[in-house]
Amino acid sequence: MTATRFGIIWNPSKIDEETLRAAVSAELGDDVTWWETSEDAPGRGMAGEAVDAGCEIVIAVGGDGTVRAVAESLAGTDVALGIVPQGTGNLLARNLEVPLDDIAAALDRISAGETRRIDLGWVRCDGGDERAFAVMVGFGVDAQMLVETDDDLKDRAGWLAYVEAMGRAMAGTEMTDVTLTVDDDEPREVRGHTLLIGNCGMVQGGVRLLPDAVLDDGRVDLLLVSSDGPLQWLDTVRSVVWDNGIRRLITGDDEAVSTNSTDHLTAERVRVELGAPLAFEVDGEEIGEVSSFEVRVQAGALQVL
Repeated sequence: MTATRFGIIWNPSKIDEETLRAAVSAELGDDVTWWETSEDAPGRGMAGEAVDAGCEIVIAVGGDGTVRAVAESLAGTDVALGIVPQGTGNLLARNLEVPLDDIAAALDRISAGETRRIDLGWVRCDGGDERAFAVMVGFGVDAQMLVETDDDLKDRAGWLAYVEAMGRAMAGTEMTDVTLTVDDDEPREVRGHTLLIGNCGMVQGGVRLLPDAVLDDGRVDLLLVSSDGPLQWLDTVRSVVWDNGIRRLITGDDEAVSTNSTDHLTAERVRVELGAPLAFEVDGEEIGEVSSFEVRVQAGALQVL
């Protein structure tokens, strides 16, 4: 195969092919090789083919699943990842400030060629194979929101659908026993209903669940939520929206604020054992129930545009 500068891995369920090809031709020219994803082939193998073909930049066109699959294959290489976000989540794109809902602007950013290296997280669930994540993994309210969100409403209302789902998700979460081991510390026995571990912290609506998370600091950040009852839920909301949101922007505080119901930590490695299997998510995708998982960070693993 003749080497080309750009490899494009696109999800046909997220964008019209004619629209995409016209935008790519206008912004990047014809030095492009194309791969189309499917349900059985979300992009990881295609990204490997793009690397082998000599592509300098591999562009993921789709949602978080497509981006995650491509990023996993590019980890540890010098091939750069470009993102043309499609769909409603686009968590890594949001944290990188990639233009949303503007194909031409996203491609223009890629063609400018300004790269940076970011970390990549890896998670192993119940002793299975490792899979990469660029944003966050975990269980609880955020994971349950994805399960509870009505697909038709999500298609029509975008991120607002997650707000509608939050009430049902909060009502559906239950406290569970958690054995938490951070780096080389002794295991901690805690109780909680939400544990998020992330490389970066912003989700839909500009909410920063992990306000201290930085994409290139060689660490992951943790949020353990143990709200039990209406008063503690109010405390959690205040912590997320005010203490670690609006007030922090005003005062310029450097560290996340923990409360009686929210605990913020940072680590290079994390091991979690659950008292009961819970729904688990990887970069916004619900992957089923897990009983244990391990997380590690690969510093500077991914070059992005």
